[in-house]
Amino acid sequence: MDGLRPTACRGYFAACRILNKQGLPSLYIASMDTANQRGFTIYELLITMLIIGIVLSIALPNFSGFTKNSRMTSVANDLHSSFQLARSEAARSKSNITICASSNPMDAAAACGGSFDDGWIIFVDLNGDLARAGPEENVLRAHPAIPDSINIITNGGADYFSFAPSGLGRGNVGGNPALSIAMICDERGLDVAEGGRATARRLVATPIGRATVISNYDDIVAAGGDCP
Repeated sequence: MDGLRPTACRGYFAACRILNKQGLPSLYIASMDTANQRGFTIYELLITMLIIGIVLSIALPNFSGFTKNSRMTSVANDLHSSFQLARSEAARSKSNITICASSNPMDAAAACGGSFDDGWIIFVDLNGDLARAGPEENVLRAHPAIPDSINIITNGGADYFSFAPSGLGRGNVGGNPALSIAMICDERGLDVAEGGRATARRLVATPIGRATVISNYDDIVAAGGDCP
C-alpha cells in the first residue's frame, strides 16, 4: 500500500491503523508473523512405536538364542582348553596331570568328586591315584560350576581324564572309565541353530588325550550324539 504508514497492529489478522498521504487514518488487514511449531504429531508417534515393536519382536528371540549359544560355546571351550593345558603341563613337568570333576573346585582343599556340572580342577597327580591329597599335588586350574541351564553328560558318568608324564592319556585308571565323550546341552536339546550349528556341543577325547569340540549339527548326529 504505497504511501501508507502503519501505526499499530493487534491480533493474528489485525485491523491496522495507517495514515494515508493526507495524514488521515485508514484501516487495512495484516497478518502477524507466526512461530514454527516443532514436535511429533500423534500419528508420527504411533508409527514410531509400531516400528519399534516390530523390531523388538524380531530382535529379542534372536538375542536370547545368541546368549544361549554364547554360554554353550564358553563352557565347551573351557573344557577343551582344560584338556590342552593338562596335556601340555604333563609333558612339560613329566608328571601325571589329572582333570577331574569337583564339587568344591574353588576351595583351597578342592578335591575330586561330583559331576562336571559342579565344576572341575586340573591338578598334579603325583601318585596317579586320581585323588588330590597333600600340598604338592597343587591345583593348576579350577573351573567353577557351569550355568544351571547347561548340563555336561559324559560317557558312563566318567568324571576324570588323566595324562601320563609323556603327555599321553593314561586310559582307564583303576577300572574307572576315563572321559571320552561329553555332550554339553541346555533346555533346547539337540537341534539346528543358526548357520547349521547345533544347539548343543560334543567334546570328544581320544585315548591319547587329544580333545576336539564338535558344533556342527550333522556331525554330532552322525556320531550318535544326543541330549537326554
